Amino acid sequence: MTFDSWPTGSVEDRVAFAIEEVRPAIQADGGDVALVGVEGAVVRVSLHGACRGCPMANSTLADFVAERIRLYAPEIENVVAE
Repeated sequence: MTFDSWPTGSVEDRVAFAIEEVRPAIQADGGDVALVGVEGAVVRVSLHGACRGCPMANSTLADFVAERIRLYAPEIENVVAE
């Protein structure tokens, strides 16, 4: 997957693109994020590694992951971690 063009396609495709785009930064801090699924206007992700139990995980999810997802898929209203 290359990040030199604006993602198109289904909501799921655009959400997956956004997650793949933010993963390297999260992995650099010892964590990881994976797409669980898209249900209507809600995206479900799972947090792994250092993200689990990290006091900044909610901020990372809301301010970084969700922001990028909404950039490419503005119809998404909520991003939740399982």
